[in-house]
Amino acid sequence: MASSELGYDRVTNPIDLVEQLAGRHEWACDRTGDDELTLIVSGTWTDYHISLNWRDDLEALHLACAFDFKVPDTRLSEMYRLVGQINEQLWLGHFDLWTQEGLVMYRHALLLNGSVVTPMQCEALLQAALESCERYYQAFQFVVWAGKESREALISTMFETEGQA
Repeated sequence: MASSELGYDRVTNPIDLVEQLAGRHEWACDRTGDDELTLIVSGTWTDYHISLNWRDDLEALHLACAFDFKVPDTRLSEMYRLVGQINEQLWLGHFDLWTQEGLVMYRHALLLNGSVVTPMQCEALLQAALESCERYYQAFQFVVWAGKESREALISTMFETEGQA
């Protein structure tokens, strides 16, 4: 399906396209430069701060999604274990722990290699990030705030609820 069929302008800079997507979803966004865009997306558990950067030399769109909490030094080792256990399960992207800032961050990149980005590719990139963050956010919270061990925190987020009570 051509991008014009979806109501998007054809663009060569993926940041332009993501900015259009943000407008359609009514996400708060700030265009900090030609190659940078930041979004704030409300999730079930928290607001996600998403930074997108276009690297023309690599022909790659990089996404970083940070949570709004800091990991205390006393929980860093357990958090590293949790990040490793979660990353073993992910097909797309990965979580990082930035110890300087104490931030948990999901990261992923879309390598275009001479192609023109499509709205579906940008939607998929954002969807993968938000789904991963939503799925594992509580496990991070259990380790940081409830003092749980990584394995226990991860198991508590692995079950899928079906239906409604």
